[in-house]
Amino acid sequence: MSNLRGAYIDLAAIRDNVKVLQDLAKNSEVMAVVKADAYGHGLIPVAKAARQGGATWLGTALLEEAIHLRKSGDKGRILTWLGSPSDNWQECIDLDIDVSVSSIEIASAIIGAAKKSGKTANVHIKVDTGLGRNGVMPNDLADLTNVLEEAKAAGQINVVAVWTHFALADAPSSSTIAQQLEVLDQSFKFVESRGFKNLMKHAANSAATLTAPNAHFDLVRPGIAVYGITPGGEVGKASEYGLRPAMSLKANVAVVKDVPAGHGISYGAEYVTKTDTKIALIPLGYADGVPRIAGNKGPVLANGKKFSVAGRVCMDQFVIDIGDLDFSTGDEVVLFGDPAKNEPDVEEWAKASQSIGYEIVTRLGPRVPRVYLNEI
Repeated sequence: MSNLRGAYIDLAAIRDNVKVLQDLAKNSEVMAVVKADAYGHGLIPVAKAARQGGATWLGTALLEEAIHLRKSGDKGRILTWLGSPSDNWQECIDLDIDVSVSSIEIASAIIGAAKKSGKTANVHIKVDTGLGRNGVMPNDLADLTNVLEEAKAAGQINVVAVWTHFALADAPSSSTIAQQLEVLDQSFKFVESRGFKNLMKHAANSAATLTAPNAHFDLVRPGIAVYGITPGGEVGKASEYGLRPAMSLKANVAVVKDVPAGHGISYGAEYVTKTDTKIALIPLGYADGVPRIAGNKGPVLANGKKFSVAGRVCMDQFVIDIGDLDFSTGDEVVLFGDPAKNEPDVEEWAKASQSIGYEIVTRLGPRVPRVYLNEI
């Protein structure tokens, strides 16, 4: 009997999804976003698969993620964008990792690191066009470009791109998309007017890559779509675009036993058996990333049938009520996977957890082994 407990990552799905996204954005380069340990799928294996699928760029939030990628042997273009002034900018510059600048403080830190490195830093200017998060406000762009002009003249920086992030790309009908694109265009033209030439422009996350071809520009930055999961909102199902999920979360039934009618199941007895029945214990819990809030709701496929979690999800385990069905210890249980195989999908767990698909996969903990399929 094999121990199935783990997250199974189909690297062929990663490769195929990147190809689908490249076909959707034929005139743009593709940056596969692999932040947060490749959305819980595993940074290094997924990065390799994304490259094999045609991604010419990789994107990370944290600088240490990008540094780890480069030190693992990745030789392509990498952009990292979420750092504080005290972060390790010099190592990024030493390793030819593109960095993002969104304030004068960050720009000063990058310029100082470039001086120490003796190399030119490749920077992307991020503009806050309406998301209200990271990015320079358009009114402050002149002051930032003053600093960058001086550094460019000294050979310390090379401005590669002007970019932004959408607030509501998962709502293609939203007027904010056109508004943000207008601010980005104005910002781009302003930076060009300050003597920075041959600039790239990029804005499209997964949702915009799928639904907004007018935002593809020179580079698209799909994240969740690379993993075959929908961005949600008005975008529709991932399968409608030819994307398929890369991750399946599985375990074995650990215990099967008879319990009488009226028996409380799990802490708080929030589920009580209605009749004499059998229960099956599944050795995955909230310490592994199974959302506790999905008690009595989370979907499970076992022995070809769909069940819901019975009672609360515990730290290490949860229970399903299997009635009088013939179950054995060791039987396969799938929490989520490919709906084409009748398996629950990530979106069902997101709905059961009042969350989004992004959180379901990124929250899986280190106790869950990642098992890689179809490596090349």
